[in-house]
Amino acid sequence: MRTWSRIRGAREGQVLRGSRVELRPLMEADFAEWQAVRRANREWLTPWEPTPPSTQPDVVEDRLAFAARCSARDRERQMDAGYGFAVFAEGCLVGEMNLSGVQRGPFQSGHVGYWIDHRYAGREYAPEALVVVLDYAFERLGLHRVQINIIPRNQASRRVVEKLGIRNEGVALRYLEINGRWEDHVRYAITSEEWQERGPELVAGWMS
Repeated sequence: MRTWSRIRGAREGQVLRGSRVELRPLMEADFAEWQAVRRANREWLTPWEPTPPSTQPDVVEDRLAFAARCSARDRERQMDAGYGFAVFAEGCLVGEMNLSGVQRGPFQSGHVGYWIDHRYAGREYAPEALVVVLDYAFERLGLHRVQINIIPRNQASRRVVEKLGIRNEGVALRYLEINGRWEDHVRYAITSEEWQERGPELVAGWMS
C-alpha cells in the first residue's frame, strides 16, 4: 500500500488519476462545459438529487452561482471538510465524484456521492472514479470509513458499488429529502480495515 503524507494529501489542490479517468476540482473556467453536461442530463439526474432552494440562483444557469459553488468547495478542501472532483474521460467532463461530510475526531469518516453523464453510462467510468476517490480517502486522508447512500430504486448507482463489492449495511428509512420527497437510502460502506484487505486488488483492477 502507498504511504503518501496525509497532511500533504489533505491540503494540496490535487489531480487524481485512474487508468482512464482524471479527477480534479471544478473551476469557474469549467462552467460552459459543466452547464452543457448538466443541461443534457437534467431529466436523468433530477429524480436522484435534492431540489435546489427556490430562493437561490440556479447553479446550472447562473455563472456567478457556479463560481460561488466552486469557491465553497475550495473552502471545504481548505477546512478538510469535503473534497469535490469533476470526472474527466475521453477528453470530456463526464460527471462528478464528491467526498463530503468529512468528520475527524472519533469518526474519521466521509460520504461519497456521484453522478455520471448518461451518454457515458455503462463504460465503467463511475466505478473506476470511485476506486480513485476511495484510494485517496484511505491512503492520503487517513479516513477510517466511507459511506455511499443510494435510493433503493436507483439501480444504475447501485450497480457501481455492487460491482466493487462494497458492503451493503441495510436501508436507512426516509434518510434524505430528494426531489421533494423523503427517500429511503441503501447504506453502502467500506472501512480502512476492509480497504487494507481489498484495496490492492481494487487499485490493480481499476487504476493500473
